[in-house]
Amino acid sequence: MKITLDLSDADLYRAIKVEAALRDRSVREVVEEALADWLDKVDDEEDIPAADAAMEDYRLHGGIDAAEVFQKLAAETSARYSTTEE
Repeated sequence: MKITLDLSDADLYRAIKVEAALRDRSVREVVEEALADWLDKVDDEEDIPAADAAMEDYRLHGGIDAAEVFQKLAAETSARYSTTEE
């Protein structure tokens, strides 16, 4: 998709162009990467309140460590599928 971007800061554009050239990349590639990184950051920031709430719920209501859950699952699986020869 093609867009037109009007930067109000000419020095910013020149700096981007120079850095892109130094890295053998196009301005388009640099801008696409910057926008993708920004979106990832926004997504991560949106997840923080939910993660904080989940941790608070964990602290309030107790819970067990993930390693303990996996150990229990492994033991249950082993008990269910192991064969005993008598």
